[in-house]
Amino acid sequence: MKNLIALFILCISTTIAPAQIDISTDQWQKDLRFLQNTVHTEYPFLFKKTTKEDFDKKVDMLRSDIPNMKEHEIIIGLAEIVASFGYGHTSLPLYSWRPGQTFDFHQLPYHLMAFEDGIFIQGTHKDYENALGAKVLKIADTSIEKALDMVQPVFPSENDMFYKAYGMYYLGVPEILDVQGVTDGLLDEVTLILEKDGKTFEQSFSTMETEQFPGQYGFIKEEGQWLDARDNSEDPYYLRHLDKIYYYEYLPEEKTVYIRHSQIQDDPEEPIPAFYDRVFQFVDEEDVEKLVIDVRLNGGGNNYKNKPIVTGIIETEKINQPGKLFVLINGRTFSACQNLVNELSNYTNAVFVGEPTGENINFYGDNREITLPNSKIPLRLSYAWWQDKPQWENDDWLAPHIAVEMSFEEYRTNQDPVLETALAFDDESFILDPMQHMTDLFMAGEKEKLGETAAKIVNDPKYRFFDFEGEFNTAGYNVLNSGDAKTAIEIFGFVVRLFPDSANAWDSFAEAHWKAGEIEKAKEYYNKAISIDPDGNVGDNARKMLVEIEKGE
Repeated sequence: MKNLIALFILCISTTIAPAQIDISTDQWQKDLRFLQNTVHTEYPFLFKKTTKEDFDKKVDMLRSDIPNMKEHEIIIGLAEIVASFGYGHTSLPLYSWRPGQTFDFHQLPYHLMAFEDGIFIQGTHKDYENALGAKVLKIADTSIEKALDMVQPVFPSENDMFYKAYGMYYLGVPEILDVQGVTDGLLDEVTLILEKDGKTFEQSFSTMETEQFPGQYGFIKEEGQWLDARDNSEDPYYLRHLDKIYYYEYLPEEKTVYIRHSQIQDDPEEPIPAFYDRVFQFVDEEDVEKLVIDVRLNGGGNNYKNKPIVTGIIETEKINQPGKLFVLINGRTFSACQNLVNELSNYTNAVFVGEPTGENINFYGDNREITLPNSKIPLRLSYAWWQDKPQWENDDWLAPHIAVEMSFEEYRTNQDPVLETALAFDDESFILDPMQHMTDLFMAGEKEKLGETAAKIVNDPKYRFFDFEGEFNTAGYNVLNSGDAKTAIEIFGFVVRLFPDSANAWDSFAEAHWKAGEIEKAKEYYNKAISIDPDGNVGDNARKMLVEIEKGE
């Protein structure tokens, strides 16, 4: 997936264009039934994050609503059903500039981008220059936080990071804003509440028809009538030489080789094997202490081309060491590049820096295009399961060892805190695998040191994307399911001390006591879980378990 978001050349439109597909209600319903039957007969394996029952329920609801829906409402309804599978490769894209698309949605003349400190206007048309670089507070009367939640169900994503990286485009499509309730109706002019230079102001944007845009990898490029909030007089390393798929540069002060690699494809001028042979030869022969591979723009390609990268690193002992090899990742790291970072995680000593990837660790990719027979709308359904790690190591994403996010001001002024963190790294005491480290302390009986270490690591912002509670919980259940309730109690007790406000932690602690025959304590801890989550799923489960306990007494 080379450029998931493209920008647009605008053609001013005073009104939203009427429906263009112009088929009957019956034909729309037949398209929906075709989708349903295709999924059930040819893609039933996609029912992992949603069930057949929930899928069919959504289909039936949309089918009954179609007679009273407008065309754009039906299309977005179809997109939401496809997005419910929760795989980024399985989608009905709602950008109308896609080749072969049969409908024309519109676009507001701004591109939003998510940063550590909020959602900002990264690029816009010159007619709205005063809004460039402004922080978005509201879209129409809807807060930006609520708008993000409302739009997310129609965006095909595997996790929040992929949505953060690419879903902001959907916040500029009037048809989506209408159907998801962000705006009151399908508007040809939308007003944003913005903040800039300490002042709050309104800016109205008129809708436009979309074709393509002057930019790459999800960034508006300062070109013609388009403006970028970033100072374009110079480019940070990750935005240099974007005409090349990859390039490398030696940073002599840091004795570091920096590589920006943005597709898993061969560059026409130099294929991947030749490029990395040249890189590793330079590393071997020159005064190099670190290698940084930046895949923050890499949306994938052909994962069979990853081998020369991985094997070359393994063979280059000079840099295949903790603290010498760094991989920069974020929500744009996706598809075949997820395979790459999985392999680097499995077989090298890479330290990952940045934000979590945009893909599940194990995932469905490699989609086929399916065309709905009446509307001719193309959509994509994934068919290939990629599993680079054991199922018990699967997760929503590959998390960085060192979490670093970029602020808007850092983007605007061409700073790169992620790369700077890798270049400045010199912590010999850094724990590359915190769970394994704490497991070793537990197995060695060093309980006091374990408590001190865990409290420090869990609260360290470098590890903020690491799911410590989930990992500890899994470890506890592995022990509990093996029949060792006593040790499980010890582990879950450790978890509730670290996460005292977690209903799930208390629920697990209660279960371990129940299986150990300590009924009164099990009741106490189930009630604790209920008090924390009275109306949620954990609370409901705890109440059911209390009923089961009462039956057994």
